Amino acid sequence: MSRRAPAHRATPKEPRRRETPRQETPRRRWPRVVLVGVLVVVTLGFGVQWILHRSYFSAEHVLITGNVHESYAEVLARSGLATHPPLIDVNPGAVTTRVESFRWVERAVVTRKWPNTVTVAVTERVPVAVAHQGHQLFLVDGSGHRLDAVAVSTTYPLLETTPPTTTLWPYTRWAEPAAVVAARVPRAFASQVARISVTRAGDVTMTLTSPLTFVLGPATQLQQKFISIAAVIAHGTLHAGDVVDVSVPGTLTVSGPQ
Repeated sequence: MSRRAPAHRATPKEPRRRETPRQETPRRRWPRVVLVGVLVVVTLGFGVQWILHRSYFSAEHVLITGNVHESYAEVLARSGLATHPPLIDVNPGAVTTRVESFRWVERAVVTRKWPNTVTVAVTERVPVAVAHQGHQLFLVDGSGHRLDAVAVSTTYPLLETTPPTTTLWPYTRWAEPAAVVAARVPRAFASQVARISVTRAGDVTMTLTSPLTFVLGPATQLQQKFISIAAVIAHGTLHAGDVVDVSVPGTLTVSGPQ
């Protein structure tokens, strides 16, 4: 009797695990998000630049006010706005510098007004005296700036330096106090001022048409000094050629002709 071989039992197979898809971590998505964001910003930037450089946003209208000695055409040409550049390319500081290079322009204020207008508000210098440079006579403003040449002047006082100088124009440098005094003289007796002289030390002397001479000293506390001068003129007790020292406000000293 033969024996049967024992039946081989198959080992039950383990069920296969279902693999779940791997999810990308947020860290791996960041570079892509950043790249897309950068592309969007760059595209928008180029789009805005393209729009702002269209003719509708150019400096089509240039309004210039306050100019008397310089014509509209001259100011427009020097400002760089005659070509009607895109408004976004207009640099108010650069335009201001160019306009203020005119001899008569003291200050310029440049403003952009969207979509297509630029305003240039000019403030011109005001002459307060005349002064010689060589044999030529020039108008001078209150800061000592040299303006146009004139033949003669019967309206403005004459600025002088003591001693006389033949060097470069001194009234924007050490001789500026003379121009400062000329600009501050009260209207009450401004028409009587014939000459204003200044020394290297900055001491100012003012001579009237009377002729009376007033020693002001430094160009400081001018209001108080002018009050003293106005009082002397009003009393009219001095004689032609007298010298009145008002360099110390509130006091005065009178001496005879020098």
